[in-house]
Amino acid sequence: MTSPVGALVSGLVAQVSAGSEFATMVDGEQRRTLVRGIFDAYYHREHEKAVIFDTNRHWCAKLNLVLEQFPSAKVIACVRNVAWVMDSFERLYRANPYEHTKLFANGGRSTVQSRLEGLAQHDNVVGFAWAALREAYYGPLAESLLLVDYDLLATVPQKVLPIIYDFIGEPEFVHDFDQVHYDAHEFDAQLGVPGLHQVRSKVSLEPRRTILPPDLFETYSKMSFWNDTASSAAHVITVKAQERALVATS
Repeated sequence: MTSPVGALVSGLVAQVSAGSEFATMVDGEQRRTLVRGIFDAYYHREHEKAVIFDTNRHWCAKLNLVLEQFPSAKVIACVRNVAWVMDSFERLYRANPYEHTKLFANGGRSTVQSRLEGLAQHDNVVGFAWAALREAYYGPLAESLLLVDYDLLATVPQKVLPIIYDFIGEPEFVHDFDQVHYDAHEFDAQLGVPGLHQVRSKVSLEPRRTILPPDLFETYSKMSFWNDTASSAAHVITVKAQERALVATS
């Protein structure tokens, strides 16, 4: 689930930046303090905790702000072949034929091609997340970023999780991968996508055939820029196909 902190920060910065009538009344140091105030106020109830996980796709596009506020911050991004992401959205759409979901702009829901093109737009759910992550991945602050392959995480979570804990410098936690529970009925209902955030109790990878036309599946399969590990300082948890060995690269 996405927390509101990213949107609150963006909204505040916009209100006190160039183009706003308040821009001349708030200097750079005040802006920094106001932004920090959002984090402090939102997580006031957890002020005694040493580590906070805030989930928001915006942070990859605001990595400089995050690290300026919290120099030791880390960003963890779970990645998956974009074609399978699109396949999942399309399955949810077809599972609810009597729902007018908010995932698509007007006129963008007519066919599978228009639906996928809409999701891939730079300001939509898939397109924005992909573009923001690419910006962070190839940017100068990429060393604070960890990418985790979804298929690998779902297949061998007991091997992947220790690497994640090591990356954030925290002691390992004993997880029960057969008893995972999460759902967000109200949030999904307001989007018109029932089941969007529903999680199966057992962590596993369930192979399936795609429901996308072959040409569209091939197009979106080519968007996995994180396979290019030589051009980024980011950390990437991958598996070498020829050795079937778990490898963390940076």
